[in-house]
Amino acid sequence: MSARIVVLPGDGIGPEVINSALDVLNVVADDLEFEKHLVGGASMRAFGRSLTDEAFAACSESDAILFGSVGDPSFPLDGADKPEEGLRRLRFELDLYANLRPVKPRLSLADASPFRWEHLDGTDMLIVRELTGGLYFGGKHESSEHRAIDESVYTTAQVDRVARVAFRVARRKVTSVDKANILETGRLWRTGVTKVGEDFPDVELVHMLVDNAAMQLIANPRSFDVLLTENLFGDILSDEASMLTGSLGMLPSASLGDPGVPGLFEPSHGSAPDIAGRGVANPMAAILTAAMMLRMGLNRPDEAEAIESAVDKALTSGTRTRDLGGIAGTQEMTQAVLAAL
Repeated sequence: MSARIVVLPGDGIGPEVINSALDVLNVVADDLEFEKHLVGGASMRAFGRSLTDEAFAACSESDAILFGSVGDPSFPLDGADKPEEGLRRLRFELDLYANLRPVKPRLSLADASPFRWEHLDGTDMLIVRELTGGLYFGGKHESSEHRAIDESVYTTAQVDRVARVAFRVARRKVTSVDKANILETGRLWRTGVTKVGEDFPDVELVHMLVDNAAMQLIANPRSFDVLLTENLFGDILSDEASMLTGSLGMLPSASLGDPGVPGLFEPSHGSAPDIAGRGVANPMAAILTAAMMLRMGLNRPDEAEAIESAVDKALTSGTRTRDLGGIAGTQEMTQAVLAAL
């Protein structure tokens, strides 16, 4: 069955890596229909807005959204609209409350990680990050040039629904991260997750303070199965966890809402404006994001497996981009994956 995918390449290296993902998708699933729209700084230059109503409507009516990256340093961080607002609007108005980031180091990249393989071997975790609450979506107040306030707000309903996602995908254990010894939202988070855990007696629940979680990700990454966290902590910990795989350029992600709502699939790296247009960006996170979209968004596990297997073969062949210690450019890396399909 054909599917309609809205493609939002975005800023920086976004268009480059998304083109690689589309090249791969066209080989394994030639019945997909792609519709491109602008987002972020690219949209602000063309239309004066980070996301037009037309683009948002197309996304809301699609089967899935394939996203590149947003972020353009030529726009001020304190503007009424800025490139990142387009992505924020999609997450909030589509209510994409659960962000899933798999972290599984590959033997083929053992030499690219700062850690010894024997320390990483067996690591296979999924970070489940709440995506529409907390500091990023709370009230923001600047009372003077010397004082500013950001409010972190969570409700029991927000905690409940993302916790259920985590417990449903867990194989053996959910490690819930909070700061319950200091923050009121942390105490509400811990209470809510504990209550949800009672409905999943076969899944072990461990509560962990965020500072300890940051240490354990490095000291004992194999101990994690599903890492459940609120918005800000998840943003930070998932970037830390990327170093287990060798590079942030290897991490895909999915942002999901309730059934019937199109998921948004994006590589975890940013727009990397310093290397944009040079043809050196690592396309692997975008290619693996395409596989994640096929599996989680379109229920096509066979095509997803074909892409993931091709990525492993390409890396095993020795083709590497610069962030992985190699010399290959974006196109050369993409061609290695295509050749392995």
